[in-house]
Amino acid sequence: MTDIAATAAPPAVVGRSLWGDAWARLKANRAAMFSLYYLVFIGVISVFGPWFVPHQYTTIYADYVRTPPSFSPYPKADMIETALTDAIKRMRVDIKEWKQDGDRVTVTVTSTKPIDERNIRYLDRSDAFDDTKIESKSADGLELTMTASVKQQYFLFGTDNTGRDLLSRTLMAGRISLAIGLLAGVVAVVIGVLYGAAAGFSGGKIDEVMMRIVDVLYSLPFIFFVIMLVVFFGRNFVLMFLAVGAVLWLDMARIVRGQALSIRRQEYVQAAEAMGVGQRGILLRHVIPNLLGPVVIYMTLLVPQVIILESFLSFLGLGVQEPMTSWGVLISVGAKNIGTANWLLLFPAFFLVSTLFALNFVGDGLRDALDPRDR
Repeated sequence: MTDIAATAAPPAVVGRSLWGDAWARLKANRAAMFSLYYLVFIGVISVFGPWFVPHQYTTIYADYVRTPPSFSPYPKADMIETALTDAIKRMRVDIKEWKQDGDRVTVTVTSTKPIDERNIRYLDRSDAFDDTKIESKSADGLELTMTASVKQQYFLFGTDNTGRDLLSRTLMAGRISLAIGLLAGVVAVVIGVLYGAAAGFSGGKIDEVMMRIVDVLYSLPFIFFVIMLVVFFGRNFVLMFLAVGAVLWLDMARIVRGQALSIRRQEYVQAAEAMGVGQRGILLRHVIPNLLGPVVIYMTLLVPQVIILESFLSFLGLGVQEPMTSWGVLISVGAKNIGTANWLLLFPAFFLVSTLFALNFVGDGLRDALDPRDR
C-alpha cells in the first residue's frame, strides 16, 4: 500500500488559456475593473433609464424654462403665484383673491362680463396646476371661485432653454452617443481587420496596391467627406454611423496589416502552408485569431475617438439633430449658456468626460493584460 501511494501519479495541473490568464490579470487592475463596471452602469442607465424617468425627453414644460436642478419638487412656494397669475391672464379675468391650503389652491376671479366656465381649462393646461374644479359662481356670473391641485414636478438635472427635462435628455443622449461609438467602432474594426489582414498576409504587389488605396482615402478630409454625405443623404443617425465608421477603419487596417506581416513569418503559419492549408483557411484560422489581442485593445481606444468625433460634428451642426440629441448636441447648447445656466453644460460634459476616461482606463488595462511580455 505504501509503495502504491508513493508511485501514484501527481494530480494534474489545470492550465489557463491566454484569455483566461488575461482576464485574471485584468481583474487585478483595480482602475480598469472600476472603469469597466462604470461603463456597464452608464450603458444600462442610458438604454433603460429613459423609460423610467418621469419625463419624456421631448416633452416641453413652458412654465419651467431654464429651471435650475433641484431635489425638491417644483413649483416652489414663490413660483405658485407667478404661475397662477399667468394662467389667469390667459382666461382674461382678474384675480380677486387666492390662497393655498396644502396641495390645493383656491382662487376667486372677477370680470366685467359673465365668465365662461370652460375657461378653467387654462389652469389645467398650466404645468403647475391640475384637477381644476368650480366651487361657486355668483348669480350674475361675474365672479367665480375655483380650486386646483398643485402639480409637483421633479427636475433633478434642471431644464433646458425650451423647458425639457435635462435628465431624460442626457440619458437619451448617452444612448445615441454610445450606440454611434459602438456601431461605428465595430464597422471600423470589421473592415479594418479583414482588409489589413488580407493585405499583410498576401504581401507583394497585392499588399502594395491595397495600401496605396488606403493612402488615397487618407488624403480625403474627414469634414469634407461628412459634408458630402449630408448634402446627398441628409442628416440622420445612420449617416453618422456610416460617415465615422467609413473613415476610422483606415487606422485599423494599417495596424492589422503590420501585425499580419509579422504573423505570416511565424512557424505555425509556415507549418500550415506545408500541410497544404489554403490562404483563406490560414487567414481565418491562424492570422485573424492571433490579431484579436491588439484589435480588442484598439477597439476600446476607438470607441472614445468615435464619440469625440460625433460630439464634434454635432457641435458644428452636422450630426444628430433635434428633437433627437447626443452628448455633443447638449454640450453645444450648454456652452452657449454657461454664464446664465451652467447646469446645461456641466451634466452632459460630466457624462461624456467620465465615459471617455473609463474607456481609456479599460484600454490600458487590456493592453497590460494581453501583453505577452508581461506574463
